[in-house]
Amino acid sequence: VNHAVFDSLLRRHVRDGLVDYGAFRADAGFRRYLAALERASLVGVDDDERLAFWINVYNAYTIQLIVAHGERESIRNIDRTLGVLRLKGPWSERLVRAAGRTLSLDEVQHRIIRKDFHDPRVHFALVSAAKGSPPLRAEAYIGAELDRQLFDQGRRFLTDTTRNQIEVQYPRLSPIFTYYRADFGNSRAELGAFLAPWFNGKVKERLESGRFGMRQIPFDWSLNAIARP
Repeated sequence: VNHAVFDSLLRRHVRDGLVDYGAFRADAGFRRYLAALERASLVGVDDDERLAFWINVYNAYTIQLIVAHGERESIRNIDRTLGVLRLKGPWSERLVRAAGRTLSLDEVQHRIIRKDFHDPRVHFALVSAAKGSPPLRAEAYIGAELDRQLFDQGRRFLTDTTRNQIEVQYPRLSPIFTYYRADFGNSRAELGAFLAPWFNGKVKERLESGRFGMRQIPFDWSLNAIARP
């Protein structure tokens, strides 16, 4: 499973976590990469490489979702129904074709990544095309570098004060820690133990003690797009 094409695309079309969706739409390399994901085989692939594959799948097809619908404001505008009809939502659209399977983004995240790998750091790598999400990394994930990449994503996400404010007296955290509370531990102490490795000094001590408040920063659903003239 070679992600070199996606790596090149991300390096060219992502700046400071923001995405040039128009460039992805126009780049034939992106269409070739999506086709390669569909043909890919995971037989004999180790766990790190499989997880890297599915993270790349999720992020690539989130970009494709925005491109396919021409959305310019928020991913939540896609596939929206009103009134008494059930809200389908963008994450239920079965647009993902990877490793011979047809899936929705929800299925990739919840039935594959969360169910099979049990690594909370994936929430720092999966990007739902929103400014409140972790920043999209300007390189593809690969198995040999996955541990380093996920730790670095955690550092970027946790120390970005527009998304988390952990080093202040009364910490405020991204809603991601509420949405996926069970993934980060069953108590404040377990959450603190998970967060502590990214910090030092008194902040680290406070997190390890489990004695810290937790308020929520509003999630910004506006599109994580590079502004065009």
